Amino acid sequence: MGSSEGMGASSKPANAPSQAPPLKQYGVTKPISMAGPTVADLKRTQNLEKFLADSGLYEGNEEASKRVEVLQRLEQIVKNWVKQLTRLKGYTDQMVQDANALIVTFGSYRLGVHGPGADLDTLCIGPSYVNRESDFFYTLHEILAGLDEVTELQPISDAHVPVMKFKFDGISIDLLYASISRLIVPEELDISDVSVLHNVDEPTVRSLNGCRVADQILKLVPNVEYFRTTLRCLKYWAKRRGLYSNVTGFLGGVNWALLVARVCQMYPNAVPSMLVSRFFRVYTQWRWPNPVMLCPIEENELGFSLWHPRKNPRDRTHLMPIITPAYPCMNSSYNVSTSTLRVMMEQFQHGNKICGDIDLNKSCWRALFEPYLFFEGYKNFLQIDIVAADVDDLRNWKGWVESRLRQLTLMIERDTFGKLQCHPYPREYIDPSRKCLHNAFFMGLQRKEGEVAQEGCQFDIRASVEEFRHSVNSYMFWKPGMDIHVSHIRRRQIPCYVFPDGLKRSRPSRSAAQLKKSPTSIHGNEVSPTEHGEKNFKRKHDDRGVRQNVSLKKHCVSPPVDSLTGGSPCLRAGDMSVHAISDCQDLKNVRSTRLSNCEQDQFDRRMSPESGTECASNSSGVTSVSSNGGSSPEDVGSALVGGFVEATTSGRFEDTTFMEDSVKLGNNTLSGRNNDVLQKELQAQLEVLAFIPFQIFKLFILYLFYCPDISHVIVLKGALCG
Repeated sequence: MGSSEGMGASSKPANAPSQAPPLKQYGVTKPISMAGPTVADLKRTQNLEKFLADSGLYEGNEEASKRVEVLQRLEQIVKNWVKQLTRLKGYTDQMVQDANALIVTFGSYRLGVHGPGADLDTLCIGPSYVNRESDFFYTLHEILAGLDEVTELQPISDAHVPVMKFKFDGISIDLLYASISRLIVPEELDISDVSVLHNVDEPTVRSLNGCRVADQILKLVPNVEYFRTTLRCLKYWAKRRGLYSNVTGFLGGVNWALLVARVCQMYPNAVPSMLVSRFFRVYTQWRWPNPVMLCPIEENELGFSLWHPRKNPRDRTHLMPIITPAYPCMNSSYNVSTSTLRVMMEQFQHGNKICGDIDLNKSCWRALFEPYLFFEGYKNFLQIDIVAADVDDLRNWKGWVESRLRQLTLMIERDTFGKLQCHPYPREYIDPSRKCLHNAFFMGLQRKEGEVAQEGCQFDIRASVEEFRHSVNSYMFWKPGMDIHVSHIRRRQIPCYVFPDGLKRSRPSRSAAQLKKSPTSIHGNEVSPTEHGEKNFKRKHDDRGVRQNVSLKKHCVSPPVDSLTGGSPCLRAGDMSVHAISDCQDLKNVRSTRLSNCEQDQFDRRMSPESGTECASNSSGVTSVSSNGGSSPEDVGSALVGGFVEATTSGRFEDTTFMEDSVKLGNNTLSGRNNDVLQKELQAQLEVLAFIPFQIFKLFILYLFYCPDISHVIVLKGALCG
């Protein structure tokens, strides 16, 4: 802080008593601490930087040179494009000669934290007579489409920030356009000057602000290199923990940059290892919706709308405001919902706990970046399958549906009054066994913590799914073959292809689960399990003591069987559903029973989703949501997707039987299974049980209720098949 000391000394006479130099303020508040690093902090920073390098987060020289070449080539293309348009619009030869356009970068590349394979965020700045709709998204699009170097060209003109996505010589590029109020764009244009915003529309302001915000961030942090290392670390952590996605309601690149920059302001002399630890410490204690701001909100006579919760009622609904530092200031995290904020706060607490262990030399950096086990954290899921006829259609259709997943989360939160929480997982999956072009997204479901469950209480989200369907159907570029299939599945029905090694993880036994409570060793250091895992383990075992008090009575919520039809041809699980439900008509008088351990294993193997057809991963009744907006018998099933999730008095979801599941969702899950064989086996089990004396049978049932290793109860009532 040499500059601060110089300022303090120059303002006082030589004989004045010495005083401590004033603290330099970064941001809107004074620093929390001016402490510098210790020897241990420097060593931990060294280890952190080595870990980041070993993880492949730094770009090589060859790829860096290629990016520069691509930027130069792209800039030459847009310059020629503007000159061509200037001539076509009838301007003079001198205007044609002076016509110009610029390519500037923003995002991670401008901040200096991009990694290998990262998208290249670029902005094309053109003159006032070159517009976005007809010139950028039509003329320039045609030029790019005709280049051999350009592939996967995808215009998104109706986005909040209109963009063209494509690959140029293998480099992924997001290209925005801003038409400024000048006839000639100078080469030395200063986009940080607010005058560049004169007489431009809102999309242009949002496009220009990407570059302006990046420049402001670098100006407002005390140490740019420490900021970059810390941001690179936190972005990698967010991706590993499933939190890096603005479109699904989490945080994107600019959000993480602003959060990290604010921590750098609070601890101006801290090194990256300290900043990472302080990051989690600060944001586990942050009182949302108090905003995160790097500088005071700037007002200007230009009159653009600013983030102001006192004046703008819509701004009061924002749950996690992270305000951009460039005029006009905006909330960059307006996508965050109640559920995604809850997930992020849980992950912040998890990171804070591990960083505390690292500071005490009880753990290492690798433990912080362990991937989040999403499919082990929930018992109920929504599976959203996206299919299309060809690769280009799938890319466009998937982008559209993914942008609407956040709306599905908000709809479910609204319709269940916040009692049912959703966790959209920002990663797409592909089933290698399917022949159709498809992608799959998953969403975890759970009851709100602390919410008292009532016996027989059900969550009806049929209206939410139907509203989501209508939202998806509004896609203006819809083509035949574009479909979306939504299904409710449980943990035991999760398809194998979502796991890294392709092997489904079996649920831990009682002894194995108890071992999770004890610390595990990582490189000789003890690391406690995550808080999320501990909570799930505690709920699972605490509920067993009251399970015998839970009524097994279920309600029939199925439409008539003859009103259902088979699913989409590429999702055969739906085709089997009608026959499976029809075959159960003769089982009306079958009583509740349990299978022995050996019999249960055989039963599970027969009923396993892996034993089905090539599309058997949709094992909980794939519901086909027609994308053509028409009314069909399939829509009856789509209205019931995930519509009824049984809740027990213990405050968690209860796994209902496969037959009840099938009827609830309007489809069955018995893909590729022989129901006649199943019926005979169940009848054989009842015949064996008929020979057991009643009292012994009664004791046997009581024993099964208390036995934690037997988890299935097969309940088949006549009402379910009637």
